Amino acid sequence: MEVAFNTIPGFDHSFLDVIHELIEETTTEKSSASGGGGHHPSGAYLREARAMAATPADVKELPEAYVFVLDMPGLSADQVRVDVEEDGRTLVVSGERKREKERDQGIRYVRMERRLGKYLKRFPMPDNADVDKVSARYKDGVLTVTVEKKPPEEPKKPRTVEVQVA
Repeated sequence: MEVAFNTIPGFDHSFLDVIHELIEETTTEKSSASGGGGHHPSGAYLREARAMAATPADVKELPEAYVFVLDMPGLSADQVRVDVEEDGRTLVVSGERKREKERDQGIRYVRMERRLGKYLKRFPMPDNADVDKVSARYKDGVLTVTVEKKPPEEPKKPRTVEVQVA
């Protein structure tokens, strides 16, 4: 069972953040020390899985393109990244919203509900997606990625083979 550390009543959010970070670091260290060969998923894997689950997305197919729409509130455009993996078959959208460094200034959160952390989504590309023609637009916390489709292939014409007389 996973506990949402930032929602436990009666606990200061910054205190819970520190506890959560320590647990994640310990999980990552144990995974690294054991060579990652255990039956338990690593901390990095769990963080990536949480980031993927927490990043809502819509995928639309238009006649000329595929359109991916993702909610990524609180990020600036330079915190959002769109990549096509080396295999050319996977679109990866990522970003991270970190807490502002206000602790040193004597500021204490009384309530904190806005989402912090990583955004991540991986999309396998259809065969007719032209991964060389990808564009992205970010406005009002919504990222729209457009991947154009390749033009349909011309149907192959039958080839006539000349018959030799023996």
